[in-house]
Amino acid sequence: MTKLIHSMIRVADDGVSTQFYADAFDLTIADQLDFENFRLTYLSNPNSDFELELTLNKSQDEPYELGTGYGHLAVSVDDLEASHAKYTTLGITVGDIVAFAPDGELFARFCFVTDPDGYKIEVIEHAGRFK
Repeated sequence: MTKLIHSMIRVADDGVSTQFYADAFDLTIADQLDFENFRLTYLSNPNSDFELELTLNKSQDEPYELGTGYGHLAVSVDDLEASHAKYTTLGITVGDIVAFAPDGELFARFCFVTDPDGYKIEVIEHAGRFK
């Protein structure tokens, strides 16, 4: 059996990123491994075994190029309006709430926030397949 365990993103400042993910999504440090050339920080919360791995390459001076391929992380929340208001209060870059309803039937309500390194995180309200 296969089990998803983590997704990794490269960050410019793991302290800033750790604070962002704590403030925005209640993720805390589950583990941190510091090596000569890089540091790995694993973030999680009690709601899921899945972790976000932040990789800090100590020799990286320039911001990472995220490329042109579309990709994102996704989290689910109980109250999308409250989460959106929280992000706004925290000064996090957040898009409008979207109700995606192809063929007139609601599929998902969501918004996107942007982390300090420019990564997009989709915030989806709990409903349907997004529990």
